[in-house]
Amino acid sequence: QVQLQESGPGLVKPSQTLSLTCTVSGDSITTNIYFWAWIRQPPGKGLEWMGAIGSSGDTVYIPSLKSRASISRDTSKNQITLQLNSVTPEGTAGYYCAGDRTGVGGGMDYWGKGTLVTVSS
Repeated sequence: QVQLQESGPGLVKPSQTLSLTCTVSGDSITTNIYFWAWIRQPPGKGLEWMGAIGSSGDTVYIPSLKSRASISRDTSKNQITLQLNSVTPEGTAGYYCAGDRTGVGGGMDYWGKGTLVTVSS
């Protein structure tokens, strides 16, 4: 059974860099998966796709975050990481790690429980 666990600071100051880690258990992050994604949900709003990393290590980001976001992986630790530079209070959200096994649509197959990040001075 594949399980995802997000971790990181609960509070970040504006203009700082947010770093989050998703630890995957139950399978390797490079096998039986099409891509891993980071998704966030601001309070009272819908889910926002941020970006993803494929099984080969290639990455893709939404245009509005492309200059500030970086998704990487550590295969030795079976982890997916997200770095978001120059955060603003609008970055306050629940951040989720998710995985898609096939990439053919129908929603994500795996979800972490999420971690709440508050951006405030």
